[in-house]
Amino acid sequence: MQDIRNIAVIAHVDHGKTTLVDGLLQQSGTFGAHEKVDERAMDSNAIEKERGITILSKNTAIRYNGIKINVIDTPGHADFGGEVERVLKMVDGVLLLVDAQEGVMPQTKFVVKKALGLGVKPIVVVNKIDKEAAEPDRVVDEVFDLFAAMDATEDQLDFPVIYAAARDGYAMNSMSDEKKDLKPLFEAIIQHVPKPKGSPDNSTQVQVFTLDYDNYVGKIGIARVFNGKLKKGQNVLLVKADGERVSGRVTKLIGFHGLARMEVEEVEAGDICAVAGFETIDVGDSLCDPANPMPLDPMHIEEPTLSVVFAVNDSPLAGTEGKHVTSNKIQERLKKEMQTNIAMRLEAAGEGQFKVSGRGELQITVLAENMRREGFEFSISRPEVIIKEENGVKMEPYEHLVIDVPEEFTGTVIEKLGKKKAEMKAMIPMTLGQTRLEFEIPARGLIGMRTQFLTDTKGEGVMNHSFLEFRPAGGTFPGRGNGALISMENGEAVAFSIFNLQERGDMFIVPQDKVYVGMVIGEHSRPNDLDVNPIKGKQLTNMRSSGADEAIKLVPPRDITLEAALEWIEDDEIVEITPISIRIRKKYLDATVRKRMTKATK
Repeated sequence: MQDIRNIAVIAHVDHGKTTLVDGLLQQSGTFGAHEKVDERAMDSNAIEKERGITILSKNTAIRYNGIKINVIDTPGHADFGGEVERVLKMVDGVLLLVDAQEGVMPQTKFVVKKALGLGVKPIVVVNKIDKEAAEPDRVVDEVFDLFAAMDATEDQLDFPVIYAAARDGYAMNSMSDEKKDLKPLFEAIIQHVPKPKGSPDNSTQVQVFTLDYDNYVGKIGIARVFNGKLKKGQNVLLVKADGERVSGRVTKLIGFHGLARMEVEEVEAGDICAVAGFETIDVGDSLCDPANPMPLDPMHIEEPTLSVVFAVNDSPLAGTEGKHVTSNKIQERLKKEMQTNIAMRLEAAGEGQFKVSGRGELQITVLAENMRREGFEFSISRPEVIIKEENGVKMEPYEHLVIDVPEEFTGTVIEKLGKKKAEMKAMIPMTLGQTRLEFEIPARGLIGMRTQFLTDTKGEGVMNHSFLEFRPAGGTFPGRGNGALISMENGEAVAFSIFNLQERGDMFIVPQDKVYVGMVIGEHSRPNDLDVNPIKGKQLTNMRSSGADEAIKLVPPRDITLEAALEWIEDDEIVEITPISIRIRKKYLDATVRKRMTKATK
């Protein structure tokens, strides 16, 4: 039986998890001298590389002194918390990364709570100690206080601490040690992470914690072998979370080494592998010995808190820019997403409309961004929070919000959040003139807040939140302060018109952009909507006068990204998404119909 250690790397977003895994991969000798490896090699998806965030948990295996270490890199963003929760059940130890300057953040609390609850003893890695404002000792105290507040056991409170700078590839047992390599971290993993329990001689027990999909072999379950052995071609019993039992055969077994996957003949207790051959396999399902089935406990997955409606694009420009435009294609793509992304839900919401529920705006915009890159064209409605009913009381999700801002902006931030029914829980002065504010706020209050928050704090504020609980729903919230500038003509926008409309508000379009009746082309400087004509050219006469052809100076338009558009829109607007453009439009394009509908809703 081989010597194995299973660990997960958990931390708040941007505290250096993927960079640390890079260092472990390179210094363990997993790659040959001839192999060229990208930076943040574990972030495989194009969006992950662009944004520098991890979206999907991924696993790799490294060998160090003859010991196999299975490492799972997890996302740090609250929207992908469901991924972290599942992964923790598959490992025997965790590396808890904490930034030496920022310290304990909301997502740190979320992942620590899950890890301690499962009885795992973390190795605390204080990362980024090379930062100017780093305070490693304060951070270690913060982590200890956090563990104590979460009722950690005596053993868990006696956690080992490693000081590291993952980017520079060194780790130390104490701040006075030599800055050399990551050897102290490897030693800590081997010493403090227990060997997997379970024996290869017992009956087979395997549990799936992540899904993958391959066009040739279909659904692939990435799973941990808790007991027994799993062989290629073996007949096993798949036990679903609801108790349903399906007999099947393992058609393919895949092992991990570095970034490579290779086919293997068998895996033993304690190891992590990928298994194919079961079309209905799902997260939390167990694979057991048919002669002696002993399924493992199914997993609890956190409920979605936010939903949007994906619909067929029916604007006048529909079908001109996208490749996949029909409802069948959109439904097929969303169903495929649900096969591997278990934190999301899909239900039909009328003809050509599909309601997608997820953990947050980021999770939904990442799906939409992937779809538009694949050539899809569709529209998305404004995000809405999911309201549950318990004993006749309507309950809505609340979030724990932590904000780091320079001192001079605290007043503005507190005032804005007060209007969103946020309740302040703490105000802590930090280093370098920063203040940390902690709030409990309805999830509704966070929709559309990020852009406004960055404007209020001149781009210097940092906002993080994680799901808290469902509480009785409150009253209504103030909507967007400004109205929309709406095109009343079809055609191409003209510089002369845009120049004259600039004083009315911020424009979203440039000359020669295609516009249509009912499309939103800018934000009005006043609270009401205004119908305008962006295609009206200059009247030409045969008279010439001095100053008639003055240069037109256009202000650059506001950049409309997918997130910005979803945050900006109100209930009567939708975002039209194509591979080339992102447009905002009114649900009802005709101005008279819009007025009638507004009266009806009032």
